[in-house]
Amino acid sequence: MPAFLRAMLGYLARTEVVTLLLRFFAACAWLAFVPVANAAITLATPRVERTESPTYVDVKQPRFSWVVRSDAPGTVQIGYRLVVSRNGSTVWDSGEVNDPRPFDIAYAGAPLSPGERYDWRVDVRTSDGTAEVSSHFDTALDEAGWHDARWIGKRDDTLPAPLLRKTFRVDGPVKRATLYVAAGGYADIAIDGRPVNDAVLSPGFTDYDKRVEVVATDIALSPGSHVLDAELGRGFYGLTNPNVWHWERAPWHGKPRLRALLRIRYADGRVSDMVSDASWQVGDGPTRLDDLYRGEIYDARFVRPDAWAPASELPAPRGKLVAQTEQPIRVIDTLAATEVTEPVPGTYVFAFPRVIAGWATFDVSGPSGATVVARYGEKLLADGTVDARDEHHYFKNGFQTDRMTLAGERIRWHPRFSYKGFRYVQVDGWPGGKPRLDAVTAQVVHTDIAITGQFDSDQPLLNWIHHATVDTILNNLHSIPTDTPMYEKNGWTGDGMLGTEMFLRNLDADRLLAEWLRDIADTRGPDGAPLLIAPNPGWGRVRAPTWHAAYVFIPWWLWLYEGDRRPMEEHIEGIARYVAMEDARSPAGIADTELGDWVSPDADPAGENAPEDKRVAATTYLYGMQRRTADMLRVLGDDARAKTFDARAEVVKKAFNARFLDRSQAAYRGEDDRGYRQAHNLLALSFGLVPDDLITRVAAGVAADARGRGNHLDTGALATKVILPILTATGHADEAWAIATQTTFPSWGFWRANGATSLWEHWKLASRSRGHYFLGTIDDWLYADVAGLRPLAPGWQRFEVRPKLTAFLGRASASVMTPYGEASVAWRKVAGRIEADVVVPVGAEAVVGLPGGPDTVMGSGRHHLSLH
Repeated sequence: MPAFLRAMLGYLARTEVVTLLLRFFAACAWLAFVPVANAAITLATPRVERTESPTYVDVKQPRFSWVVRSDAPGTVQIGYRLVVSRNGSTVWDSGEVNDPRPFDIAYAGAPLSPGERYDWRVDVRTSDGTAEVSSHFDTALDEAGWHDARWIGKRDDTLPAPLLRKTFRVDGPVKRATLYVAAGGYADIAIDGRPVNDAVLSPGFTDYDKRVEVVATDIALSPGSHVLDAELGRGFYGLTNPNVWHWERAPWHGKPRLRALLRIRYADGRVSDMVSDASWQVGDGPTRLDDLYRGEIYDARFVRPDAWAPASELPAPRGKLVAQTEQPIRVIDTLAATEVTEPVPGTYVFAFPRVIAGWATFDVSGPSGATVVARYGEKLLADGTVDARDEHHYFKNGFQTDRMTLAGERIRWHPRFSYKGFRYVQVDGWPGGKPRLDAVTAQVVHTDIAITGQFDSDQPLLNWIHHATVDTILNNLHSIPTDTPMYEKNGWTGDGMLGTEMFLRNLDADRLLAEWLRDIADTRGPDGAPLLIAPNPGWGRVRAPTWHAAYVFIPWWLWLYEGDRRPMEEHIEGIARYVAMEDARSPAGIADTELGDWVSPDADPAGENAPEDKRVAATTYLYGMQRRTADMLRVLGDDARAKTFDARAEVVKKAFNARFLDRSQAAYRGEDDRGYRQAHNLLALSFGLVPDDLITRVAAGVAADARGRGNHLDTGALATKVILPILTATGHADEAWAIATQTTFPSWGFWRANGATSLWEHWKLASRSRGHYFLGTIDDWLYADVAGLRPLAPGWQRFEVRPKLTAFLGRASASVMTPYGEASVAWRKVAGRIEADVVVPVGAEAVVGLPGGPDTVMGSGRHHLSLH
């Protein structure tokens, strides 16, 4: 198309002359653009600190956000007025502010009082009218506000989970009551036998020497006497099962403990506080042992303690009290068993529809003293029993096993302080013969994080990959991103780094990732380098820039996908220090690592590096971290330091190409490589290390190697993330499509063909775990290249719609939730042309390019395009 027409198209897309545009291109049989108009302005999703009505805000300048929704094309926010009040009195009025940004508007009034509720309202002016929305938030307690609440538990070292009890009286109508809870481990709390909320495995998990999370819950109380009960679980605070990561020897390790305050605000203005102290009672409960890895031992004969004693005051954890900003863990769903088999006489195996993280609930009757043993696993052994083996011998005293001892009455029981990764539950010792199919159900348990993204197409395999990816990610979110809910439950930094973009496209994950980034920062040693897992009990101090890169890349992705610059501001000094140190310990610009392209197809299925020179991956990541650190410094206004990191990156680039690039073959080779390595060349391309004159040839080499392998990848976790995007971007969409839709080993289709319901830890059938997301990064490609949706500016303020696989599909669609609202595309082939529906949220704009057509810049609204 001539340049002047392209310019006209861009102009018209930003004006109201849309009818002319429609008629013009319909006549030319080129591109049709049809906005949908029906003006109505509303505000949605009012949030403080990116949370709806948070109950414990501990930042001095909380940030406000909202989403503007409008049916009118081209709507923009012109400005706002934000008012914060307490008890009807204004504490801050922003005045009329001319600003198109609807998120992260920082409070700028007088200091907020601790432990108080604040109301807020925003009035927004747009190009098509006004709208308002209101909400509230509660500030955190300061130390004085805890009113001498003590840390309490039981003094002795016995294993049963302590029960705490306090009787109290409400002597009048209650306006509002709030329960504040911090714990070393987990606290399961009820009032008058009813749980105070639906959170489980709560509060969240941190390095308890650095930070201890607080949860605040509003509860309903009527006048009269009440009983507060709390059962305390060990969590990662007090694990007893010796394990390979030494959680049982963590620096903070101790008995479970609780700090609580119940604040009652009466209708007549009185305020009464009930605090945790020695006036509470403690006793041993029916949970005789709980361990996140081992499982739980429950004895119904101890539902009521033999004796109550005064609770003991225990030392406070060393960490400071902070808000739990990530979403709580909850029971998300209950699955019915699909069958129950008896592979061995007296041994029964319940099968469920898919691999999950969570626990089972058992409905069982039997004589007092009878014990049922339940073993959980993701796979079955050859004889049909459950594979609950600890194959690596990670744990000394048991693994994924619960034991229930009955008291002569029917019980419905489930674990409270441990979760498992499983699809099958094997029960032994079941009283009365074969159990009913409904005697055991499975609960899906993970961080209750909203699914905010969507992908769909007319290719069933791609749809299966996407859904299995999202399910597997969710199975690995338990306050932090974890590595396998069955075997590890650890926050491996490299795994979370590889998954971050998937998290942010699919889920409301920014709060969880921002909190986990603090966990990563907490692990840094004297040299500034993070450890391999976060939080960390003091294990894993090895050099691995490929994994440590999480500390560098995640703040940038939070800025790009969520428009949140606070993580960059909070961590940039630590990031710059670490990256400079990594550069300094890389002789002549060549880095090294203990972890390379992990679990490539030819690696050991139990977990192993690819058979190649790890320095190649390490050096590409060093270069990428240097460039990204420079980018963040520039965003934060420090151009001088940015230039120093850019200069060091250039040194590394020259050293990398001098050491590893074979110019004659246009390929990267390391020492002791086992043949041509796709990962070396893909990582060099993805980080921009390949000289411009060789990019085409290096990419062609990867494509040729894949074809030579029968259209298969040969990549592990690091390079799998980039193989399909790189091939697609360099003119090899055919090879990318062939790899993506492959059904023989190694491929995602191979998993599906072999009965997978989730993603595996390795390409091989012998894969240890069936619950690992880091080989599922094809999902990034599904969004960005198949559907064609990717951000171009922070927070998706400007984004691209450019589907690149239309030759292979009849339709595809994707949507993401941005800080401005939902952005989406749905394209399809209709009678020899490509049509697309694009939604651009208010405050954003899209650059739309259908294959063979011009680029079009579109403002907010719903748009229909057709390319002949």
